[in-house]
Amino acid sequence: MYFADRRDAGRQLAARLKHLKGSGVVVLGLPRGGVPVAAEVAHVLGAPMDVCLVRKLGVPFQPELGMGAIGEGGVRVINDEVVRATRVPPDALAEVEAREREVLESRARHYRGGREPLGLEGRTVLVVDDGVATGSTARAACRIARARGAARVVLAVPVAPHDWAARLGADADDLVCLHTPWHFYAIGQFYADFSQTDDDEVVACLEEALARPVSIHRAPPGHALPEDREAYVRAGPLVLRGQLTVPADALGIVVFAHGSGSSRHSPRNRFVAAGLSRAGLGTLLFDLLTEAEEKDRANVFDTDLLARRLTDATRWLREQPEARGLAIGYFGASTGAAAALWAAAEPRARIAAVVSRGGRPDLAGPRLPEVTAPTLLIVGGHDESVLDLNRDAQARLRCENKLEVVPGATHLFEEPGTLEKVTGLARDWFTGHMAPAAHTAARR
Repeated sequence: MYFADRRDAGRQLAARLKHLKGSGVVVLGLPRGGVPVAAEVAHVLGAPMDVCLVRKLGVPFQPELGMGAIGEGGVRVINDEVVRATRVPPDALAEVEAREREVLESRARHYRGGREPLGLEGRTVLVVDDGVATGSTARAACRIARARGAARVVLAVPVAPHDWAARLGADADDLVCLHTPWHFYAIGQFYADFSQTDDDEVVACLEEALARPVSIHRAPPGHALPEDREAYVRAGPLVLRGQLTVPADALGIVVFAHGSGSSRHSPRNRFVAAGLSRAGLGTLLFDLLTEAEEKDRANVFDTDLLARRLTDATRWLREQPEARGLAIGYFGASTGAAAALWAAAEPRARIAAVVSRGGRPDLAGPRLPEVTAPTLLIVGGHDESVLDLNRDAQARLRCENKLEVVPGATHLFEEPGTLEKVTGLARDWFTGHMAPAAHTAARR
């Protein structure tokens, strides 16, 4: 035995993780067994804590054997090796998944008591469980954290098989484990007390964490933290909610135009925004539509309306103290890309660069030849209809432009590594066109 119980395992694990104290880390515990472990880690590190909701997909005739896992945000990880070995048919897998999805959503409501999940954008996220067996649940948890905008993901467990690093692949940036025995049959064999954790204990751990003060996130010597604040964007008679993040010595600020009615909470755009922030770019994410307007789907495709909101937001942004003198770019997704191009075509827009992710530039059709900002179109290789629309739109652009196709990606870039590719392409495009010389040109 290595551990008396999960609390003991958490204290031992926390001792290995003390270097993260004061770094602004967020601790996520995997319900249910990982939560008491995470609670001890969060306590020692003085870090905020939340749950990372994941449900194992057990083989129908052997439920303790995981053939995959699902998590919040539609994340789904399937262990193809287990599925092949157990010969589970697709309809049986779908039935298990539907059942577990209901449980996951119910527990989310119960555990948080109506509270919003902790924000992970641009943070180091420490995912904690009581151990790793097949690795499916841990992989799903890491992907959930990444999809919610985590800048860095660390997976920490008390015990795992000797080959656990190979099983996890690249889903975590760093792996921490106290014991990796060769003779590993089940996580419980390494605990004196491995009794089941119930829902009440999970809720108690979360409430205990909420009641504790947390360490202040301080920047390392020589590094400044981004200025991050709630934004109330004036757009005509409306005030739209948003989030403005401006690193010290920012190269410029990228304004996000969300698509298909999504809001400033879009996990994909937040993921990209966190990557841009790490590269020294400011970001503004805001709601293009009010809650009432979102209910009418026609507004989602009203490019003129969305572009006017974007233009108003840009005018507001230029008046903010932290944005004065900085170049401004647009990042548009889906229908938001059309709004970005439409707004960039305004005669006095002074936009340094535009990036479209899975965009619908065709909706900005008559304005395309008037765009002067260097424009990057990013499309998934498997998003064939949108790819054709982007090729047609590119032919109508008269500005500097480029079309990048991400192999294997579908419209939402949900496939592993594809959103990271989008972030890298956008980062390089914006930084390349927001150099000091570009700033001067943009202000003329």
